[in-house]
Amino acid sequence: MNFAHYWQYTDAVSKTLFFILFALSVLSWVVGILRILKSRKLANDIASDLQSTITSKQNDLSKLEFSQRKMVAEQTLLQKIAQYRFESEKGLPVLGTTAAIAPFIGLFGTVWGIFHALHSIAESGQAGLAQVAGPVGEALIMTALGLAVAIPAVVFFNIATRLNKRAMHVATDTAHLILAKTAS
Repeated sequence: MNFAHYWQYTDAVSKTLFFILFALSVLSWVVGILRILKSRKLANDIASDLQSTITSKQNDLSKLEFSQRKMVAEQTLLQKIAQYRFESEKGLPVLGTTAAIAPFIGLFGTVWGIFHALHSIAESGQAGLAQVAGPVGEALIMTALGLAVAIPAVVFFNIATRLNKRAMHVATDTAHLILAKTAS
């Protein structure tokens, strides 16, 4: 059974589910690859960026008393880290949502294909292979498509989350070192 044969016998619901899964797949691959690239760049650049942020404020900080200098540096670093965190989480909801709903869309397609198989049996009055093979094949294809969309989304989500955790760890360590230097 080739794709053209399969496509010829599917109804509007199955075609709609196919297009939804296809769109989710393309979206999750694009978002996943971009998110991983941006998270990697963030993890590599975060320490130097935090350092340059404080260095640019060094003239203003040197005029302040110790407690004020520490507070201004701390607030500047916390604000910058919050911006990094927000930036690092962009796209993750798309990946998480895709990973969560794609199997259910595929499952709905499976149920729809089984419904077609039962309908075919009811129309013909026979439960032979000819009546159920096409609709059951359609059901299995929809299950496979749902999983094929969800699995890469989960992988991208996990990789991006891990890279983001690493970046935030580097940011926190760097902020502590900068605060220690600023305090002295």
